[in-house]
Amino acid sequence: MARSIARVLILFVVFTSAALTQNRRALTTADYERATRMLAPALAGLVVGGTVNATWLPDGRFSYQRTTLTGAENVVVDPARRTREVVATPPAGGQTPPAAAGRGGRGGRGGMQITNKACGPNVTGLTGPPPASMSPDGSKALFICDWNLWVRDVKTGQDRQLTTDGVKDFGYATSNAGWTTSAAASLSWSPDGRKIATQIQDERNVGDMYLVQTPVNGGHPVLRAWKYPLAGDPVVAMITRVIIDVETGKVTRLLMPQDFHRAMDEDDLDMSEYLWSPDSTKLGLVSTDRFHKNSTAKLADVTTGEVRTLFTETEKTHVQTRVQWRILWKSSEVLWYSQREDTAQMYLYDLNSGQMKDRVTSGVGPITNIVRLDEATRTMWYEAVGKEPGQDPYYTHLYKVGLDGKNNVSLTPDNGTHATQISPDGKFVIDTFSQPEVAPETTLRDGVTGALIMPLEKADISKLLATGWKPPMQIKMRSADGKHDIYGVLFRPTNFDPAKKYPIINQAYPGPQSGSVGSRAFTTARGDRQALAELGFVVVSIDGTGTPNRSKSFTDAYYGAMGRHNTLPDQVAGMKELATRYPWIDIDKAAMWGHSGGGFITAGALLVAPYNDFFKVGIAESGNHDQRQYEDDWGERYQGALVKNADGTDNYTIEANQTHAAGLKGRLFLIHGTMDNNVPPYNTYLVADALIKANKEFDMLMIPNAGHGFAAGNYVMRRRWDYFVRHLLDAEPPRDYVVPAAAPAGGRGGGVSFDSVPDTSVK
Repeated sequence: MARSIARVLILFVVFTSAALTQNRRALTTADYERATRMLAPALAGLVVGGTVNATWLPDGRFSYQRTTLTGAENVVVDPARRTREVVATPPAGGQTPPAAAGRGGRGGRGGMQITNKACGPNVTGLTGPPPASMSPDGSKALFICDWNLWVRDVKTGQDRQLTTDGVKDFGYATSNAGWTTSAAASLSWSPDGRKIATQIQDERNVGDMYLVQTPVNGGHPVLRAWKYPLAGDPVVAMITRVIIDVETGKVTRLLMPQDFHRAMDEDDLDMSEYLWSPDSTKLGLVSTDRFHKNSTAKLADVTTGEVRTLFTETEKTHVQTRVQWRILWKSSEVLWYSQREDTAQMYLYDLNSGQMKDRVTSGVGPITNIVRLDEATRTMWYEAVGKEPGQDPYYTHLYKVGLDGKNNVSLTPDNGTHATQISPDGKFVIDTFSQPEVAPETTLRDGVTGALIMPLEKADISKLLATGWKPPMQIKMRSADGKHDIYGVLFRPTNFDPAKKYPIINQAYPGPQSGSVGSRAFTTARGDRQALAELGFVVVSIDGTGTPNRSKSFTDAYYGAMGRHNTLPDQVAGMKELATRYPWIDIDKAAMWGHSGGGFITAGALLVAPYNDFFKVGIAESGNHDQRQYEDDWGERYQGALVKNADGTDNYTIEANQTHAAGLKGRLFLIHGTMDNNVPPYNTYLVADALIKANKEFDMLMIPNAGHGFAAGNYVMRRRWDYFVRHLLDAEPPRDYVVPAAAPAGGRGGGVSFDSVPDTSVK
C-alpha cells in the first residue's frame, strides 16, 4: 500500500512539473532571431556618412571621402573661401599633422617581429618571435631576448646585445604587471634615437599565479605560471629606472629610489609619462607610491643620472591621473592635471622652481584631454565634460584657453558629444557631434571663436530605421543620497507596448575607472542590451557615484567600501525612480548582470543586504569578487592598504562577496573562464565554495581555456538570454539557439560608434 501511494505521489510531482512547464509562455526561434537582428553585425553598414576623416593640404584646404547610399565621393573643402566641392580624384600632397612633440613613445607597439632569433621563454612563459620597438627613424629595432635587451640593424639584419646582466624575473624592459604579461619591451626612445628610457624590473620574490590549461585532444594539462602580486603582499614588483645608450650599451641608473611596478599610473608599464627634451638630454617622469596617494613629478639628467624632484601631488584617497602631464621645454614650464579642488583642472608650474604659476582651466566640469598645445601662442585646446549648462554632463566638448587661464572659449557649443579635428594652423575645427538618440553631423567651425562656418555631413540612418531599430532613451535620476543627478540609458523592445509590464535588467559596471554606459555618442549597438530588451525586458545602464568624469568626491564615493557600496545604492535608487516614472516597468522583477567589475557588483547585488531583497536574478561574469585575489594595484588604489584586524579578518573581508554568501535569496549564475589571467577564476571559486557551505542553490559555468573576454562569448550570450527568460520572464527559451558567430560577447560597446575620429590636431 505504501509503495502504491509513493508511486502515485511521484507521478503527481512529475506530471505537475511538466504541466507547469507547458503552461509557461514559450519564446520561439523567431523571438531570438529578432533579438540577434539588434546586434552589431546585423546593423553593420546601415549608417551612411555623417563623419569626416580629413587630409589637410599644403594650401590650407582639406579633402575627405564621404560615403553615400550609392557609393563614395571625394570632397575638397576650402575653409578660407568657405567652399565645398565634389571632385573626381582627391588632390595629392595631403598630410596628417605630426604627433605631439615631447611625448614618450610606448615600446613594443606597432613595430616588427624578430622572426629569426632563438630566445628562451619570455615573461609570458612562452617562446616565440619577440616583438620589437622601432627607433624614431626606423633604422633600429629593439627587443627582449632571455631577459636582456638586443638591438637589430633593420638594414643589415645584424643583432647586437645591449645588456648582459638580466636574469629570470630580473630583466630589462619587462612589462609583467600583475595580469599584464606582454613580451614586448616597455621603453621610450629619445628623439634623436640614440638612447632609451626603460627599467629593470625585480620580481624575484613576488608571488606566482597559476592557471591550468586543459588539453582539448588528450594529454597532460599545461601549467601556466607568472608573477602576480596580490593586495597586501609583503613583496611586489619593483623597478629601477635606467637610461641605455643604444650605440655603446652603457646603462645609466637614475639616482633615485626604486619605484613600485605600477608607479607610472598606467597599465603594462606604459611609457607615455616619460617626456624627453627635444635635445634628448633630459627626461621628465612621474613616480607614485604603492597606494597612489602621492604622485611626484621629476626631472632627470640622462647623462649623469641625477634626478630632481619638481613637486608632489597628495590625496587622502588616491591621485587620479586621467590626463597626461606636459613639459613646455622652451618656456621651462609644466602642465599638470589635478583634482585638488574636486573638479579636475590643468595647472601651470615652473619647471625650475617647481612652484605653481597659474590655474589654466577652471569652472565646473573636469578636463578629459589635451588636444593641441601651441607654445608660440601659449594656447591650449582641450576637451572637457560637464561645462555646458543644460546638457548631459558626460558630453565631450572642445575648448581653447590661454596658458594664463584667460580667454577660455567654447568651440563646439552644439548639444551633443563631440569628436574634433583641428587644422595644422589651429584656425579651423572639424566637429562631429551626436547623441545616443541623435545621428552624427559634422560641421566646420572657426578654431578661434567657435563660430559655425559651414555644415559638412549628416548621417543617413534610413536603412537602420527600416529594420525597426530604435535608439535608447537617455535617463536622468537622483543619487541615493540625494546629492547628485545621475545619468544612464534605457532600452525597450522595438515592439514596445506601454500597456504591458516589463521586468527590468540592469547591465552594470561600477568603475571606478569607467562606468556602465560608455560613450554618449550615437552608436548602432551597445553590446547586446537592445537584443536582450527584444526578448521582453527593459534594460538600463546607470553611471552612479563612484564612476569617473564627474567631481573627485563623486568618483571617491565608495573608496574603502568597494563591496558594500560599489554604486549599488544608486543603481537601486535609480531603478526605483524609473519605475515610479514609467508604469510599464515591473520593479518587482529586477535583475542585474555584468562582466569583470560588473560581475563583482552583480554578485554583490544578489548577496549583500539590503540589495539582495531587491534583485531577484543576477549573472556575474568574470567577477573580481575578492580584491585580495586580484592584482595588488587595483584594491590598494581604490580600497586602500590592507589592514589586519585582531580577529584575523581585515578591512577587505567585509567587501568580499563570499563573506555574504548566506544572503543569497534570488537566482545567481556565476560564469568564468578557466584561463582568465586578468581576474583569475579563483575569485569565482571562492564565491561558489562559500555558497556551497551556506547550502545555497546557484548556477555556475566554467568555460574551459577561456580568458577574460570569453572566446565562447556567443554561447555565453545565449546562456545569458536563456537565464533571464527562464527566471525573470518566467518563460521557456528555444532550445540550443545559436547566436551568429560574428556577434559580440556583450559589454558596453560593440556597435558602429561615432565618438572618435583620427587625431590629426596635435602640434
